[in-house]
Amino acid sequence: MKVALYYGPETIKIEDRPIPEPGPGEIVIKNKIAFTCGTDVKTFFRGYPLWDPPYPFGHEAAGDIYAVGEGVEGFAIGDRVIAHNSAPCNRCYYCKKGQHSMCENLLFNLGAFSEYQLIPKEIVEQNTFKIPDGIDYKDAALTEPFACAVHGIEEAGISLGDTVIINGAGPLGLMMTRLAYLKGARVITVDLSQKRLEMAKKLGASIVMNVRDIEDQVAAVRQFTEDNRGADVAIEAVGSPELWEKTVRMVRKGGTSILFGGPKAGTTITLDTNFMHYSQITIKGIFHTTPRFVQAAFNLICQGVIHGNDFVGSEYPLEKLEEAIRSHKEGRVIKNAIVFED
Repeated sequence: MKVALYYGPETIKIEDRPIPEPGPGEIVIKNKIAFTCGTDVKTFFRGYPLWDPPYPFGHEAAGDIYAVGEGVEGFAIGDRVIAHNSAPCNRCYYCKKGQHSMCENLLFNLGAFSEYQLIPKEIVEQNTFKIPDGIDYKDAALTEPFACAVHGIEEAGISLGDTVIINGAGPLGLMMTRLAYLKGARVITVDLSQKRLEMAKKLGASIVMNVRDIEDQVAAVRQFTEDNRGADVAIEAVGSPELWEKTVRMVRKGGTSILFGGPKAGTTITLDTNFMHYSQITIKGIFHTTPRFVQAAFNLICQGVIHGNDFVGSEYPLEKLEEAIRSHKEGRVIKNAIVFED
């Protein structure tokens, strides 16, 4: 099979490797489609702190079961499936506290950018789903990022009628725009790309705002809230320390700020302690997702809440993966798809 391996910043190699054989409890998926995402872009250009290269690349894919290991129940060769990219251990302190994204033994599985992908037993048992008839591979392949968006929105505590600001209209910001709208919120989505803001409007944003040439973004966004008091909830979905600080300042007294985007390691932010204390602001950092939210995300996709065609810009063969990632970074698309030959 052909597999994309990450060797370091701006270095991807497409290599030939044997098709994996599943062990007990494992399955092998023949990928049909895989997506680029913001984490792939960051990894391509600067690496990722959790793994040492070389390693398989990509984590959003959907396909057909090619092989089934001993003891696997509920899945058979030929099933159309989506396998999430992680699973918690359910044994450590954090899992027992119900904080599965903090699992001390959190298992990650990479290799979406390959023709065949081995899925570990833990993911088969907890986070692998059969794709129903009528649901496209493109839709199902959104499960991983959408599960992260569901996690972020659920942690935000949005109530009916709230005003929610979402800073960033990339894939995750757009997904959270959709989810906040479905929660009954009045959504203000902010970005630098007019094309992405148009999609935010389609997905439910009441107000979209291009802040490319606006110096005081906090004041500009707060003017769309009653009496300029700020939002009930403000979410950062970019991964910029500067935008983290601005997002905190966009909430009302007693409001909640969700810091969702992951900045570069080693960066810091500065907070106004007077504002934090006397305005009683809640700040939450959100990382990844959990099986509960993966299940919810997959259910919502099957209900038609989001569609792959709204997120995918262009399609590429595996050999042009680097081109797809660079195109994603330039902001011309929301996501790109890698399509595998039958």
